[in-house]
Amino acid sequence: MPVVDAVAPDYEDSVRFVAIGGQSDFEKTKARADELLANTDWGFDDSIWDLYGVRGQPVSFLITGNDIVVGNWFGAAGEQELRKALDELVALGA
Repeated sequence: MPVVDAVAPDYEDSVRFVAIGGQSDFEKTKARADELLANTDWGFDDSIWDLYGVRGQPVSFLITGNDIVVGNWFGAAGEQELRKALDELVALGA
């Protein structure tokens, strides 16, 4: 998501961004992840979709460092909305 790409550098010291590959076949997902995440160890597990009740994309979750979901939204977020949510997450000391 372009807005995440634009905002992420401003939060790199306090927030970890994790992208879950779309529901495609494994080879297509792996090829795209390898391209985007060069030199990064990543895993593939479809169960993440059910675990969080995700039925479509885009969807975003805010999860603290101790694994508590403190927010989520379905659909794209604008930069201002995303920054507000990330500021709130950081304020929690997550």
